[in-house]
Amino acid sequence: VAPGSRCLLLLLLLLLGVLGAPALGDPGPLEDVVIDRYYIPKICLREAQMGDFIRYHYNGTFKDGKKFDSSYDRGATVAGVVGVGRLITGMDRGLQGMCVNERRHLIVPPHLGYGSIGVAGLIPPDATLYFDVVMLDIWNKNDKLQITTLSKPERCNRTVENSDFVRYHYNGTLLDGTPFDSSYSKGSTYDTYVGTGWLIKGMDQGLLGMCAGEKRSIIIPPFLAYGEKGYGTVIPPQASLVFSVLLVDFHNPKDGVFLEHLEVPESCKRRAVTGDFVRYHYNGTLMDGTLFDSSYSRNQTYNTYIGKGYIIPGMDQGLQGVCVGEQRRVVIPPHLAYGENGAGKHKIPGSAVLIFDVHVIDFHNPADPVEIETVFRPEGCNVTTRDRDFVRYHYNCSLLDGTRLFSSHDYEKPQEVTLGANKVIEGLNSGLLDMCAGERRVLIVPPHLGHGESGARGVPGSAVLRFEVELISMEEGVPEGYLFIWHGEPPANLYEQMDLDKDGGIPADEFSTFIKTQVAEGKGRLMPSSDPEKVIADMFRNQDRNQDGKITPDELKLKSDEDQEKIHEEL
Repeated sequence: VAPGSRCLLLLLLLLLGVLGAPALGDPGPLEDVVIDRYYIPKICLREAQMGDFIRYHYNGTFKDGKKFDSSYDRGATVAGVVGVGRLITGMDRGLQGMCVNERRHLIVPPHLGYGSIGVAGLIPPDATLYFDVVMLDIWNKNDKLQITTLSKPERCNRTVENSDFVRYHYNGTLLDGTPFDSSYSKGSTYDTYVGTGWLIKGMDQGLLGMCAGEKRSIIIPPFLAYGEKGYGTVIPPQASLVFSVLLVDFHNPKDGVFLEHLEVPESCKRRAVTGDFVRYHYNGTLMDGTLFDSSYSRNQTYNTYIGKGYIIPGMDQGLQGVCVGEQRRVVIPPHLAYGENGAGKHKIPGSAVLIFDVHVIDFHNPADPVEIETVFRPEGCNVTTRDRDFVRYHYNCSLLDGTRLFSSHDYEKPQEVTLGANKVIEGLNSGLLDMCAGERRVLIVPPHLGHGESGARGVPGSAVLRFEVELISMEEGVPEGYLFIWHGEPPANLYEQMDLDKDGGIPADEFSTFIKTQVAEGKGRLMPSSDPEKVIADMFRNQDRNQDGKITPDELKLKSDEDQEKIHEEL
């Protein structure tokens, strides 16, 4: 434009202002919709585009504030497709680009509203319309499920597949954040099968591939949710749904017991089988890590037979083949545990998968003998221990997990005992037979040959015991019931020889002197004991039948004679 032309244009504009043309403060009739985005959410994942399905609320008023329509008054949102001519042009334009939860003021001029005709009885001709709109939902028929993993456990050995049974918690909201349901408020998980039509399609798909303990956000478009009908009063028609899901556990009805060997001893000579009695510690948890029971908290092992139906089937199976000292994880599906009903006493929900972390302390079979391992046997071992022999030995006693119980080394002298005299447990007695002096053995004693189900001071009930024994010395014993035996035939005139002063009575000192002489000359031997004087005193007391301090000819009797009379132990 030439300089002269610009001056002429400026003069014309001024004249128009003087003559009453619209000033800058009054723009006159609107040419397009006026949009005031007075609230924009911080997060806008999606904006409404031409062809999108939308749900929104609105109030419609005239310039003076008089209301002509409101979705709120009808108690229902408006749903439709934007930008395809199904709305008045001004609304079509004004809704495009909106985010969910965004709020706008729209001013729609008449030619973009109802024009010069209006709506009879509602909107006069050439009316400018004012709308206050909030966007609630946006989706498109081409939309897919939107899955966001919020957190995932480090260990994930298995993920959800179709036909699995799942237990999960969830919060359900509409796309604008309005809550409609929550499993947490009910205090229990939602339990169902996946991929069998029991869930809406979007949830069926959204749970696939999840790990136990995983958290997901699942956004489901209406056509994969409740569609045009909605659900009751809580889910409107054509509503997108947002689920925040925590998968608590899952299993398949075809699942068996899953075993994970956490620690297996290098030496495993024997594995548990059906009929064995097992003592083990355990922690029992749900798949989300919730502890429901622990033997450690009671400071006592759980003791039971396996394969006999005394415990849940999954544990019966899971303990098969364990070694002493093994640590094993046993994952048990509900149909091999407490089923649909759970176990309230132990805080186990219905249909819960159980995880037991087991530490096997020991096991045995009621038919087990003493297990004997010879660690060292001296050369030229010709004389071995027999029943009724008197032995001295050292020992260390422990549980099979290495827990130390007792040791003869804690005392000044070795342990002393007469074998077969019921002074030690049966298993130890058996393990000390046929030993040489200087021999060392390891004995594994099952509880039925040890301290039994009740245990003893410091020994748990039904515990298998391990003894390290070393035979220090042995003395040949005498038959049961005897305190002294002759190496040959006893003297024919026994009383006369025993009555040293020939006064017709044998006091204790004469008796003691006579017996000691027989032992010294190798003619007989006393029952082995750490206190020979006590043995001789017991012999005298047995012979002094009237307890008058001396033995008469009528009182003195040989043990062989007394066995027939069944009176009492004697010579």
